Amino acid sequence: MGWLQLSIEVPKPDAEGIAAVLEDAGALSVTLADAADEPQLEPGPGETPLWSQVKVSALFDADPEGEAVVGRLVDQLVREPRSAGACGPRVERIEDQVWERVWLDTFKPTRFGRRLWVCPHGQDPDDPESVAEAVVVALDPGLAFGTGHHPTTALCLEWLDGTALDGKTVLDYGCGSGILAIAALRLGAARAIAVDHDPQALEATRDNALANGIADRLEIYGPDEMPELKVDVTIANILAGPLISLAPRLVRSLRPGGALAVSGVLAEQVATVRAAYDERIELAPTRLREDWALICGTRR
Repeated sequence: MGWLQLSIEVPKPDAEGIAAVLEDAGALSVTLADAADEPQLEPGPGETPLWSQVKVSALFDADPEGEAVVGRLVDQLVREPRSAGACGPRVERIEDQVWERVWLDTFKPTRFGRRLWVCPHGQDPDDPESVAEAVVVALDPGLAFGTGHHPTTALCLEWLDGTALDGKTVLDYGCGSGILAIAALRLGAARAIAVDHDPQALEATRDNALANGIADRLEIYGPDEMPELKVDVTIANILAGPLISLAPRLVRSLRPGGALAVSGVLAEQVATVRAAYDERIELAPTRLREDWALICGTRR
């Protein structure tokens, strides 16, 4: 049947009031999004990130009752005065589909570094010349973050491909889909520990580990369940704020001489994040891709 999506772009002062009107009208869901390319990174716990110009969107069933409700809302939103900068309401039909599979439209076999490939389940590397030496991670991210196409994940995968992992123990903190832990195991690591606070991430990691035949070498924990560890390699692809607050824990888990890589860091955040690790980690030059960075080094 599909849905009707009613959207309106308004300045920040109007956004929460509009959202309340849509909720009261029986919207199936209401979302607030950036309408002016003004991302808000790392909102505090319980905060609703609001931009100076906000796109408020609501979904309604695409049946006669839903159409009537949307029609009344459009009339109401057109009549009511708004702050300067508001854009009128827009209605579009969204067809039903298997949303968790939409990522397959853009997720194709991709190489990272010299030999590491990340491929959707059932697909092989598309470069025949590299197949013989390819190390393949078969991936279904499900509802968790991580296919390798974001610059931070790509930086981490390339770093893993160029790091000596044979026989090593690897900690992947903030594992998402499990892509980094699984890649490390496929590249020769003996054991990996994957940690994430999101139960869906842990489920996706477990499923992807089974699909790649390495589940017996992978341990999966929530942050509060993770035991005290001493690992050879630590990698964390999260955000600058958590990387700074977690620095003591991540460094403490790393053996002297062990390798560390952290990403999810914007270029303008590099100096602050490096400062959190500089005392205990011998840092290498920062690696950059687009506006994102990877910071790596070895424990002193």
